[in-house]
Amino acid sequence: MTHAVSFQNVTRHFGKTRAVDDVTIDIAQGEFFAMLGPSGSGKTTCLRLIAGFEQPTSGTISIFGEDATGLPPYKRNVNTVFQDYALFPHMTVGENVAYGLMIKGVARADREASAKQALDMVKLSGFDQRRPAQLSGGQRQRVALARALVNEPKVLLLDEPLGALDLKLREQMQEELKHLQRQLGITFVFVTHDQGEALSMADRVAIFNEGKIVQAGPPSEIYERPRSRFVADFVGSSNVMSPEFSKSHGGPEAWVSLRPEKINILTGDQKVVSNQFNAEGRITAIHYQGAMTRVVIDAKGTRLSATLPATSKALAEGQTVRFIWAKDAIVEMEKA
Repeated sequence: MTHAVSFQNVTRHFGKTRAVDDVTIDIAQGEFFAMLGPSGSGKTTCLRLIAGFEQPTSGTISIFGEDATGLPPYKRNVNTVFQDYALFPHMTVGENVAYGLMIKGVARADREASAKQALDMVKLSGFDQRRPAQLSGGQRQRVALARALVNEPKVLLLDEPLGALDLKLREQMQEELKHLQRQLGITFVFVTHDQGEALSMADRVAIFNEGKIVQAGPPSEIYERPRSRFVADFVGSSNVMSPEFSKSHGGPEAWVSLRPEKINILTGDQKVVSNQFNAEGRITAIHYQGAMTRVVIDAKGTRLSATLPATSKALAEGQTVRFIWAKDAIVEMEKA
């Protein structure tokens, strides 16, 4: 099977800094692939390596089976959508979208027709004669997307394209991007530091840290079964329990992860049953979050968070509670 993008032992140095450190990953044709990680983790450098804006210090990059190592951006069948849109203010929307086709020498009538088709694809029919300054942030992002799609790339690269949008518009664009990717069937490679975006949109997620991919897999696997303390803490802010705490409360003598929503707090008439672990702790903080409430518990020096329905229990800071979790809710992890 030919992969859309393949990294083989790719490293990229900037002076003494290893921005990308021996990365090997295959991205399938038609896959919505997310690169997720904190700032400086190497995800954006990997995207720039695919685009050709950077070249690897060592290792090889293939695009649809052809070695792209050393190829300039204009010789790669990929296009990039950036967070800052980078639209030409003196051009109309239609001219912005058709710009790449103009550079390629496509006839004016053909490129105008293609631009209108691309704008229709991103739900901006009839906007071709407007200027970028007349558009909202979300509309400008759609124009940038249309400008990339009009070139019919085999791989579309998206560099935190929703980062400048407000929450409601960002959520709307997440749904539309996912739908568009399914409709077109092309490979999307999406870089973000927002775990919610990655988990909700991607078919597969690669977690980056210090230039390396520390875990890759479907969103449900990344969330439910983190392999390391870093992944558990970064994706979903899981409770990471030490081997000592785990063993003293019935679990394995290993670092384990327990998601906040897997914890419940006992009320007066509830009992602990055989398939549950339990511990006692003092509530140190309560954070109302709309439909949910996050409760922070100090269990003899171990800080834990529980996510509960907002109306489920009357709790107070300073209150001592017994909390429970199912035995199969804990995930044993590597030490790192």
